[in-house]
Amino acid sequence: MAWLPVFEIGFWNAWILGLFVLLHPLVMKFVDFAFGFGDINRKMGETTEAKSEKRLISVPSLLLIALFICSVFLPLRLNSFWFYSGLVVYSLGIALFLSSIVTAAKTPTGQVFCEGMYRYSRHPLYLSFMFIFLGISLASVSWLFLLLSLLWMTFPLSQVNAEELGCLETFGVGYQEYLQKTPKWLGIPKRH
Repeated sequence: MAWLPVFEIGFWNAWILGLFVLLHPLVMKFVDFAFGFGDINRKMGETTEAKSEKRLISVPSLLLIALFICSVFLPLRLNSFWFYSGLVVYSLGIALFLSSIVTAAKTPTGQVFCEGMYRYSRHPLYLSFMFIFLGISLASVSWLFLLLSLLWMTFPLSQVNAEELGCLETFGVGYQEYLQKTPKWLGIPKRH
């Protein structure tokens, strides 16, 4: 990674990979209608937030937009070790995202997501975005994109505890058991 980022507009830039970040809500809806019940947003905890919470949520959204804008100017390092390794990491992130959404879509409303990737991670969607951003950073060999990605990742890291408390209130003992046996980020589930 060079100290001075290379910025140039071109077709073979990182925006091709970053487009998924902007389109992921549409992908979620499509997967939900193909495999689920059409209520994925409600199952994922979409609620009406207070104004202060909406402002806090807008910061990661603005960072996502900044990441996409940055990707427009970052050329992919085609036919290099960095590009291919980034593509592998990016593809793992996409596969993790799709697998997690299929599981969420198939899970009946009112039940804890505990199948598929949710057996190995309590937060596979956030984890998938971490892989996607790392893959784009590697494929474009951009420390700036990596830095913006790390900045974005601080928000999910700080948000997961609040989400888990909300799930505990909603699902009670079933979710408490899930917390005890499933790793927060990634790992082998514990047997009880």
